[in-house]
Amino acid sequence: MSEHTLNPKAEAATYLKTLISLLILTAITVAASYVNFGAMNVVVALTIATIKATLVALFFMHLLHDKPVNGLIACAGFLFLGLFLMFTLLDFDSRENPQPFNLHPQVAAPPPAAAPATTPAPAPEHH
Repeated sequence: MSEHTLNPKAEAATYLKTLISLLILTAITVAASYVNFGAMNVVVALTIATIKATLVALFFMHLLHDKPVNGLIACAGFLFLGLFLMFTLLDFDSRENPQPFNLHPQVAAPPPAAAPATTPAPAPEHH
């Protein structure tokens, strides 16, 4: 590992800023889960997750100040992750009925039949 800083206070400040950024992005992730973006839900969630993973890789894994080949290896990992997700989504999208065969949908029971309406017998009149 290379020497990236000799000032521990500056390093602690960098870690604190990174932590605060990650917590803010986590709050944004939770807030985004309550918003319906339609077909963009997955894209929004993966974008936020990619930003968080990049911050972790750059600062907590020290890739920002490390040898460039280590950054290249990390980028290759993200590239393969993207390829695997792309092929998974392409396969999922090509299916006509993505519901598993062994999953039987629950059929809602019909509501109980109402009792036939009867008119009450008239009360006898008293004179």
